[in-house]
Amino acid sequence: MIETQPTKKELSLGFLGVGWIGRNRMEAILNNTEARAAAITEPDTDNKDAALKSAKNAILKTSPEELFAEEDLDGIVIATPSAMHAQQSMEALKSGKAVFCQKPLGRTAEEVRQVVEASRDANKLLAVDLSYRYTKAFKAVYDTIQKGEIGDIFAVDLTFHNAYGPDKEWFYDIKRSGGGCVMDLGIHLVDLALWSLNFPGIKDVQSQLFHKGKKLTSFEEHVEDFASVSLTSEDEQVINLECSWHVSAGKDAIIEATFYGTKGGASFKNINGSFYDFKAEKYHGTHTETLVTPPDDWSGRAGVVWVENLMTNNGFDEKSATEFIKTAEVIDRIYGR
Repeated sequence: MIETQPTKKELSLGFLGVGWIGRNRMEAILNNTEARAAAITEPDTDNKDAALKSAKNAILKTSPEELFAEEDLDGIVIATPSAMHAQQSMEALKSGKAVFCQKPLGRTAEEVRQVVEASRDANKLLAVDLSYRYTKAFKAVYDTIQKGEIGDIFAVDLTFHNAYGPDKEWFYDIKRSGGGCVMDLGIHLVDLALWSLNFPGIKDVQSQLFHKGKKLTSFEEHVEDFASVSLTSEDEQVINLECSWHVSAGKDAIIEATFYGTKGGASFKNINGSFYDFKAEKYHGTHTETLVTPPDDWSGRAGVVWVENLMTNNGFDEKSATEFIKTAEVIDRIYGR
């Protein structure tokens, strides 16, 4: 058994990538924990200047390698393009730092396994920004399921339609992204479903992937912008998933996760097309009970929780690491890898 490692009261963190998401996570951590931003690495001048307004005492490092070599850092927050996540996470872990990384942790399950091994070998805490777990609305749905209030779950419907899609070119190159809308959006849905169902084995995966309305047969030129997926667990639970970029949804986004049980149902839904406002509902027959409504300032909460965990134990976490691998393996199967 790996021994836990207590940490000092104030944490010194490095931030690798402080674009919009990286800066949002940094500010959430600085505003809600005792951690300080000791060092930043960011190639874009505007992003760098904006980050320094929130982290005035941070030292600028010119490269990831220079950041990893900084001995006084307890952890590193990584918010770079997906192709860099696995390698940068491994290098940070090997240098003795805990890691909080944007999703996906790796472009393939093999990359995720390699990062997990690096976390285990270094005995350092690894976390991934699976942010929807930390919304009050989804937590209410999760608790409802775990308490058995809607009985045994037999079906799950998952949806994430984004009317816009990413604005960075690398998202559309599978070598750099690992996949299209499934890797970008569907990974959140798969994580929410598996987590709520206590990570059952998945015995069957069927997926239909499209690019601009035509079924994809290879990923050499395009990644999917629409996916329809059906998963069947070893317990015969059916999980249906749809996600997309640039779909004509009539609103900015449709984000939903609905669970059907033998005693009722529960649902996590965005409100009026919002990417940020969510409600939770519980169903019994034709009756709807509202569990949670906005507001909820949740977007950086996963990073805050990582810091809080670091305060008491910065060692390897077998449970969460195993979950990262299981989710990545399902994503691989959706892509036929």
